[in-house]
Amino acid sequence: MSTDTTIAEPVEEVKPEEARPEHTRLHLSYGGLSSVVPDDGVNRLALFTNLQRDPVRADGQVRLPLRLREALSLLHGIVASDFRYVPKDRTAYMAYMRMKRESAGMGMWAAQQAYYAWLQRNDPLAFVGLDPVVTAHPDQLLFEVFSKDEGTYASLGIDWKAFALDGTPSYGTTNIDFSQTLYQAIQQLRSYRPTRLSLGKEQPKALPVPGGEKLDKNVNIPDSWLRGFLQVQSAATFPLDTFQLAPIDLYNMLRHLRLNGDRKGQRRGVRIELVPGEPARVVLEPWEVVVSSSAGMYRGRAAKVVRVWGRRRLLLLRRLLPFVESVEVHLMGSGLPSFWVFRAGEITLTLGLTGFTTSNWSQALNFDLLLPRKTQTTKPLEAVLDHLKKVWYASTQDLTKATGLKGATLLEALQTGCQQGRLMYDLASDVYRLRPITDAPLDLERLEYRNQRERVAHDLLVRRGAVKIATENRIPGTGLELTGKVVVEEDKREYRPMLLIADEGQVTKAECTCTFFRKQGLKAGPCTHLIALRLAYAEEESKRKKSGDPRQTITVETRTFTKRDEEGEHLIQLSLERQKLKVRWGLAGKAMRLQTLTFNTVDEARAAYFTRIDEADARGYLDATAG
Repeated sequence: MSTDTTIAEPVEEVKPEEARPEHTRLHLSYGGLSSVVPDDGVNRLALFTNLQRDPVRADGQVRLPLRLREALSLLHGIVASDFRYVPKDRTAYMAYMRMKRESAGMGMWAAQQAYYAWLQRNDPLAFVGLDPVVTAHPDQLLFEVFSKDEGTYASLGIDWKAFALDGTPSYGTTNIDFSQTLYQAIQQLRSYRPTRLSLGKEQPKALPVPGGEKLDKNVNIPDSWLRGFLQVQSAATFPLDTFQLAPIDLYNMLRHLRLNGDRKGQRRGVRIELVPGEPARVVLEPWEVVVSSSAGMYRGRAAKVVRVWGRRRLLLLRRLLPFVESVEVHLMGSGLPSFWVFRAGEITLTLGLTGFTTSNWSQALNFDLLLPRKTQTTKPLEAVLDHLKKVWYASTQDLTKATGLKGATLLEALQTGCQQGRLMYDLASDVYRLRPITDAPLDLERLEYRNQRERVAHDLLVRRGAVKIATENRIPGTGLELTGKVVVEEDKREYRPMLLIADEGQVTKAECTCTFFRKQGLKAGPCTHLIALRLAYAEEESKRKKSGDPRQTITVETRTFTKRDEEGEHLIQLSLERQKLKVRWGLAGKAMRLQTLTFNTVDEARAAYFTRIDEADARGYLDATAG
């Protein structure tokens, strides 16, 4: 029986700038329904692989069934997770209850198909998503998934030592059918009953497909989902700040989050304070609850404060946490993706949190600029792929010896390979693996930008030079106000976009004089001119950092410094506003004192500003300004 999960296209006509998102259509075919079936007193975990891809096979007894059960259950929770805000609407609920009453007298299979048909009519995005990508390599069996809301990436690595294998596995990459039926069957695994893993296109005993010889799925995957999956993988290749947490530290964090709801209008991030030679401190906002690491000292070279988002997604770990032996946290920077590595014996889980939401599109654009945009296969990438086809996985040192590539050339080739879906970076093992995400090449031209508006914005900025920043105004305690000027020759008009970017990187206010913004606001996402202004500012910031002495170009800037002792958290905020220097200081959560200094020239004010910064650094204060 064929299960077609194709998403119906909208029939209404749309303007080119508001064109619907593209999709990548994939056909997945399986020889049966993956499940747990009894086999002579043994629970056989029968996982059917994709018939459209090269054969991947493994068979053996599972040494620790409970760990495998909890790890696979966690993967299912990540695939189905959706933390996007959805306003209350009882329409779909009433339709669901009506469908439930109508299917009350049906058999199990007929009722299930009726439910799927209802989902396709009322929630077509319920089927969006790629079945888990499974990679068998000489050292590990890996499962990769990406959440429905495009916010969580997970890679589950299981050493072959966790199995008593019968023969040598067949290596390669494929997909498995990971349905609700399989999830419910996995809950049957017990420690007192032997369990066998059987991975392959054919199974000796498994659930048949009612009404057909195989299970077919036609899935339309939104390009935004696929692009996010590839980008978060490529992000792991960047230099990261790393620190350790003990499992009990993570438990204390999750316990507080579970017992306390978020406060409306207040911060919802996790602030991480890193000081060399001291335990890392994790601060939960807005309660200012401090969890100090009991797993050792931070061994980085510089002190810093990093804020990350997506903390509620960590609650998905509650089932695996009792087996976790150590936790590693890898940070890219404030507002950028963070990676959490959990080790539980032979099982290792790598969790990537993007931290991006619909309201934080500004930070997402800033992250995009860090990644290469090459859609063609380069010679360095071909050399890397040729070597990995022989050895399956390798470290950067091994790749340098085998290909002669090193430094920026090798890094760019590896990042491009990850972004094209041909490689994956296994952060837990610090190796690159050959892993084509699909059997057919991806349309990389379509994945280069998030949407058509972003493509046009890049064209206006890079090729035409039609975007200029008119004013930059730093508002203490509020953020940076940007006003731009975008000249579009085709429209014979000059547009005036305006952004107010908070210290944490989110856009708190946006305006534009274009027709698209006047009609839609931000409901359909930012307009082309707002995107162009944000990209122009990011490009300007990059030029300042690359210049010989960026301090000489700064006229408006605000920095925040923090220091923690027995009294609490001490804050110092320094604001340079051309010829004025404003200094605020005091304890967090209390009224701060203010001193305003006025100078004769901008140079004098700038010199005093950086003198205060150096003094704060010498007194042990950490720079807590969002990156």
